[in-house]
Amino acid sequence: MEIPPSTLPDNRFSALITDLLPICRSITGSGVTRTLERLQQEIPILIREVPSGAPALDWTVPNEWNIRDAWVKNSRGERVIDFKKSNLHVVSYSTPVNATMTLDELKPHLFSLPAQPTAIPYRTSYYNESWGFCLSHEDLLKLEIGNYEVVIDSELKPGFLRYGELLIKGEVEEEILITTHLCHPTMCNDNLSGLTVATLLAKMIAESSPHFSYRFLFIPGTIGSLAWLAANEDHLGKIKCGLVLTGVGDPGSPTYKKSRRADSVIDRVMEYVLKSGSPKFEIRNFSPFGYDERQFCSPAFDLPVGCLMRTPHGEYPEYHTSLDNPDFIKLESLQDTLRICLRCFELLENNRFYLNLFPKGEPQLGKRGLYQAMGQQTKDRQSLQLAMLWVLNYSDGGHDLLDISLKSSLPFDIVTAAAKLLEECKVIRPIPSAHAM
Repeated sequence: MEIPPSTLPDNRFSALITDLLPICRSITGSGVTRTLERLQQEIPILIREVPSGAPALDWTVPNEWNIRDAWVKNSRGERVIDFKKSNLHVVSYSTPVNATMTLDELKPHLFSLPAQPTAIPYRTSYYNESWGFCLSHEDLLKLEIGNYEVVIDSELKPGFLRYGELLIKGEVEEEILITTHLCHPTMCNDNLSGLTVATLLAKMIAESSPHFSYRFLFIPGTIGSLAWLAANEDHLGKIKCGLVLTGVGDPGSPTYKKSRRADSVIDRVMEYVLKSGSPKFEIRNFSPFGYDERQFCSPAFDLPVGCLMRTPHGEYPEYHTSLDNPDFIKLESLQDTLRICLRCFELLENNRFYLNLFPKGEPQLGKRGLYQAMGQQTKDRQSLQLAMLWVLNYSDGGHDLLDISLKSSLPFDIVTAAAKLLEECKVIRPIPSAHAM
């Protein structure tokens, strides 16, 4: 699945981000629906619905939240906090309010960042009914003593949790899972970057002829993955590996967080891709906090799902604030993330287990015309010849091509080319990974 860099759709990044940026998203509500409907203009996702009150493993799907408007007006009738100017101004899942109160009564419901006085923080109250407003610390200090009109025109009632799902069928039913969250309002890196990269990946994979099947999930964080896992427990055996995409547009270098297994195929492939293609990167061990990888990697599931990001969450000052805006993310970072993902899936597509059909001694390659083929297939004839010997020796059902590449210190592409030549001459045959010894 190799896609030349010149075909990377730069303009699609900006178009999607521009359209999705104003939408007020949360874990439920019309903002999620509007976001999914916009993605449907790009890829044929199905919108799934889970009713409020439904069990999601140990959790329960909450009531659906929608908001129309919200404000705080001073005694002169001026909106000093205005939801229509930034949907970050309202704590997500705030219950309805219509009251007049003093500044002292209002202050316990106001949230700012004294260390970042110009930034509006992002706050939520999903599972604890309350209300609040977020504002810059500069604006908080400007509030005068007096009475304030406080209105949150919101609604919290039984409805649905919605998420998007797309299955791209390949030659085999074994699946690669790609997920990203869609529940954050008006933040570009910690939300829209993952949505756009995942959407463009789905478009590109759908236009190819993949060996594996690919399942894309566009889900509300935590509760979305839990709801999907609860509904798909019988299906999880088909998942070969997976990748959570989050925060993939900031200027930092790529960071990969391993799956709980630490040595799964996705962990080995991502490490190879980053080492061979990124001048600067970081690989971190699994930890049970972060994004939805912690749900897929929970003990009873233990799926081989890692997380690809750039600067990890909470380690850049723009995180969960209004400073995570279009100026913060970089086109070259989005392109690089897309390149890393495509290279990762290309390796997964070509990585195979093989069985040597002539394991007693070394099969004669000359009589099969393989020495002549070497000269025709690559400029580095010696490397290809050496790769053939490595493939033959380790094609015992217990080593895949990536393992052979790492053991031999030969590039994966040369090892793959050697395996294809040997397979064409019926010296080795592929075996399903599930049958590997």
